[in-house]
Amino acid sequence: MTSPLKVWREADGRLLRLRLARPKANLVDAPMIAALDRALAEHLDHPDLGAVLLDAEGPHFSFGASVEEHMPDQCAAMLHALHALVLRMVESRVPLLAAVQGQCLGGGLEVALACHLMFVAPDAKLGQPEMKLGVFAPAASCLLPELVGPTRALDLLVSGRTIAGNEAVAMGLALATAADPEGAALAYFAEHLAPKSASSLRFAVTAARFDHAQRVRAKIEAVERMYLNELMKTHDAVEGLTAFIEKRAAQWQHH
Repeated sequence: MTSPLKVWREADGRLLRLRLARPKANLVDAPMIAALDRALAEHLDHPDLGAVLLDAEGPHFSFGASVEEHMPDQCAAMLHALHALVLRMVESRVPLLAAVQGQCLGGGLEVALACHLMFVAPDAKLGQPEMKLGVFAPAASCLLPELVGPTRALDLLVSGRTIAGNEAVAMGLALATAADPEGAALAYFAEHLAPKSASSLRFAVTAARFDHAQRVRAKIEAVERMYLNELMKTHDAVEGLTAFIEKRAAQWQHH
């Protein structure tokens, strides 16, 4: 089976490239999550590694997670794997850069949010549409308040609306917009990271994100339990997911 992720090193091994390689959707499903986690586990401890760049093939970064894997019989395994990946990324001492174009939604945005610095196309569409399906986004519920503050985070999480790249930068979600976000991320690496000591960069990243990583780890475990033990016991959560799969309007019972 072809890997859903392309992995290579460049810049004399200083830069790890990870590319979602199942366009156009680039779904963050079980095989993609496993491939990302495996690549990071293999490479992050290399002492000369100066950064990681995550991007995607095709016109879109990711349509998000697999809705089928959110159903009650699969969601526990899916969330456990996704949250383990997110924590590995959040706690990475190596700078993680994300280059985002097109749609970056749901679980795809959660993976991008777990990176340290995001570069986005001005017309990119970023959002957490889970509420439209009757569920919420556990990892984003932990990551967004850290990045954009509680008010903007709540807006994105409960509305499910998408924002363009320019708005993402204005609210502090992304570092910069660029017509070529991959090129912008590579230029940032070349100017700001490649000339630096890899070991000193790791100390700087760890120091800057120390309490952030602690808060996300503590919160994500509690939020995952809420999702599995409370939300997924409600009628509306299962109804929303089922309606999406069956391509019909959900019939909410509000419990």
